[in-house]
Formats: sequence, structure tokens, C-alpha cells
Amino acid sequence: MATVYEVPKKAILVKEQLESFQNSQTHADIVNYITTLNQSVVGVKLTDDCPSSEAIEYLISTLDRVEQLANDIPPVENKASRFGNPAFRTLYDKISAEAENWHQGIPNFPKEAIAEVSVYFKECWGNRTRIDYGSGMELNFLCWLYCLERLGVLSEDDHKALVVRVFWRYIGVMRVLQSRYWLEPAGSHGVWGLDDYHFLPFLFGSAQLIGHKYIRPKSIHDAELVEEYSKDYMYLACIRFINSIKTASLRWHSPMLDDISGVKTWDKVNSGMIKMYQAEVLGKLPVIQHFFFGSILPYQGIPAPAPTAEEEDAHWGHAHAHAPAGASPVDRAALGWGDCCGIPVPSAFAAAAEEAEKKRSGTSLLSGQGIRPVPFD
Repeated sequence: MATVYEVPKKAILVKEQLESFQNSQTHADIVNYITTLNQSVVGVKLTDDCPSSEAIEYLISTLDRVEQLANDIPPVENKASRFGNPAFRTLYDKISAEAENWHQGIPNFPKEAIAEVSVYFKECWGNRTRIDYGSGMELNFLCWLYCLERLGVLSEDDHKALVVRVFWRYIGVMRVLQSRYWLEPAGSHGVWGLDDYHFLPFLFGSAQLIGHKYIRPKSIHDAELVEEYSKDYMYLACIRFINSIKTASLRWHSPMLDDISGVKTWDKVNSGMIKMYQAEVLGKLPVIQHFFFGSILPYQGIPAPAPTAEEEDAHWGHAHAHAPAGASPVDRAALGWGDCCGIPVPSAFAAAAEEAEKKRSGTSLLSGQGIRPVPFD
């Protein structure tokens, strides 16, 4: 019997549904896929030789196409704002228009699955309405790869290249988009990302460093070592990136990463990262409310209550279990209020650009003698 594919849709609205998802085969499949990819890059450098299949090369060329589109779509003049640049919407629309055609060229890809799988590809670049990006969008990219493997486009032999070549290329393209269009973090720290936007580069990056002879978790505080080895390891490359756009110490602007640096071994960091991803990404309602379920990644839990028209209008077409007006801070935190689409967070790139302009004009508070830089967040 032929497989019936379906266009993925959002399905989770309330915490009871989230709990159903966490106990589902779909959740287990996602976690297993992450741990499998994770294991494939233990001790592997970004610069190591990595044989690639025809499918891997095509995926990389597709990511190159996205970056080329971004290069062809300049940001609009928007100096008065530190928030996302509206030109991102043009890019998003271009990607959406091209996505199904690009999928037509994927080797051994079943054409009847294009409408389903391309949704995850479209969603992995950020949110068109809010012009933001977080770990939920990063999850869409992982699910795109998972779907391709389930369809037989990718195989176990591709795992190493998927992480150190395809996934890392995706991160590179996302850095271009984040810096070019000033994408806002999707909530506080990208809704449980380790930097403003990402989580998985730290997870896979810690796997790369397992068993390293002398690079330890605390080595992220050694600027020279980070600079030297950032070309080889995702984790250090991400630390270098954060330091390049944030002011003050890592202890100020990235306290979670600073805390993790106190762990003794990369094995413990890595195992902790996997648990943390399950709890703080796959286990958070503000993230999974936006997750798309189809035939490859199905939702088989309890049905959602129908959102009211007011909820639909208030949240750009998706309802949320946000706390009501007047709720206590504890209740708001429990329901994720402000961490999804409640309070916009300016881009760190915008803050850095604004500070650079102030330095050029001599009006920067950081240009004075003995004044400690204020961390961005």
C-alpha cells in the first residue's frame, strides 16, 4: 500500500498534549536521531576528511542557494530600529517559493513527499511575522534531515557528514541571516538556546571534544585556545562567535555556558546536553506549540481544545497557553509568557552595530576610562 503523505500541521496547545508528545514514539524517534548523530561525531574534527554521498552534496548546494538569496536581498534602511529587518520577509518568501523545486532535485526523493517534507525546510530559517529565530526553528532543520533519512535519501553512512558538513553549513548560513537581517532571539536566549539562537551546535560540539587530550570544558575561557581551535570544533567556534558580538565577560552574558565550563569532562557535558535538550527544548510548551506533525513525524496524543477567534487574532494564527492578564510572575513563567511571542528581544547584532556607531561618533559609554561594558542581556 502506498504511503499517504500529509502537509504537517501544529497540534499541541496545552500541557496535557505536551505530556502526550513526551511519551510518544515521535518524541523517542527525535531523541534517538539526535543521540545517533551525536555518537557519530565523537572525536571528529570539522576539518577531518569526510566522505560524502550525492545526497549530502546536493543538500550543501541547497544551503548555498539560500545564502546566495540572502546576498541578493539587502536589508532595508532601518537604522531607527534594533529589531528584525523587514527584508527578511522577502527572503523567507523567496525560500518558500523555491523550496519545492529544490526538493525535486534531491536524489532518490519521492516526489509525493515534497509537500510534507518541505514544510520543515521552510520553517527552519526563522519566523516570517516576528523576524526572529530560536531553538524551535533549529529543531525544524533537524526534522528535515530526519525525514530525508526516513525516506531513504540519507543513510547511516551519511551521519558524520550530516553533522560536520550539512548541519555546520546550515549554522554558517544562519549566522549570515542573523547578522544581515538582525533576527531577534525567539524569546529569552532563543527559548532555551545556549546562545541567543542555537542549542545543537553545543551538543554536537561537546561530542566532538570527548576524549580530547588537553581541551577541557574550562578551556572556553582561554581566548587564544578558542581562537586556534574554533576551526576544528563547533563548541569553540560558537564561543568565539558569541565573544565577537557580545560585550563583557562570558560570565555576564552567557551564564549557562559559564556554569557548564565548570564540569570536569566533555562526556558529562555531552550527556547533560542531551538531557537538557529533552527538558528545555522538546519539553517546553512555547517551543513545541509551534512544532509541525505530519505522516513521518505524527502526533497521536489527545486532541487540542479549539482556540477562540480572539486567541487566533492575538497570536498570529496560533493559540497559546499564556497566563491571563493580572497573573502572578510565577504563573506567567510556568506558562512561558513572554518567552515565545510576547515580548520582542532586540538583536545582539543590532546592539553591536549601534555601539560601533556610537564609538565612531564619540558618544559611546564604553569609550570612557574605567567604565565596565554593560552586557547585552
